[in-house]
Amino acid sequence: MKKFLLFLLLFGFHETYSQVKNPYGLEVVNEYSTYKKSVELDKNKELIEIKKRIPTIKLDIRYAKKNNFAKQAVYKQARAFARLPVVDALQNVQNELKKSGYGLKIFDGYRPYSVTVKFFAIASDKSFVANPKDGSRHNRGCAIDLTLIDLRTGKELEMPTPYDSFAVEAASDFNNLPANILHNRKLLRDNMEKHGFKVLNNEWWHFDFIGWKNYELMDIAFEDL
Repeated sequence: MKKFLLFLLLFGFHETYSQVKNPYGLEVVNEYSTYKKSVELDKNKELIEIKKRIPTIKLDIRYAKKNNFAKQAVYKQARAFARLPVVDALQNVQNELKKSGYGLKIFDGYRPYSVTVKFFAIASDKSFVANPKDGSRHNRGCAIDLTLIDLRTGKELEMPTPYDSFAVEAASDFNNLPANILHNRKLLRDNMEKHGFKVLNNEWWHFDFIGWKNYELMDIAFEDL
């Protein structure tokens, strides 16, 4: 009997909380109970709804609408989530920008892995979407797509391209641009990098949080969070 109980502890527990690897050999958390267990062990792994923690932040969740490169809504809810340390860092960015009359507008945060698979199949230029064989930092709850707004008018500051553009001008180091646009992009980048983010080379709006490798790939829908 004791041997049987030991077997259950060793193998039953492992079966409950381990993740089956997908066709690419990646471990992706797709069970809510598994996610909750990870949060119990490490509070920093909690996916926080950004708007609830930072009420002053603006949202424009493009993938809940059709005005995005996929031309279809892939989210059922217009919500944005990120891991706890990411949201804390965004709060610091928002507080600092406010002193100069600016604020953040979020386009996307945590993105379920299944959406990354769908985007890769849809995208005409694969360099602008994450490859499912690696997963995305968005899938880890550690990437944010965003821009700046003028708090007085609520309008977005002019940037090199619209969000989700595949144009060469979207690159974070493309400099053949008007001075005011270069200034706006630098203002965003400087404030984000000051608080632990790093811009993606080909997308001025995409910022990865340091330490993203410490967080699992996730495939849990917004409505389950």
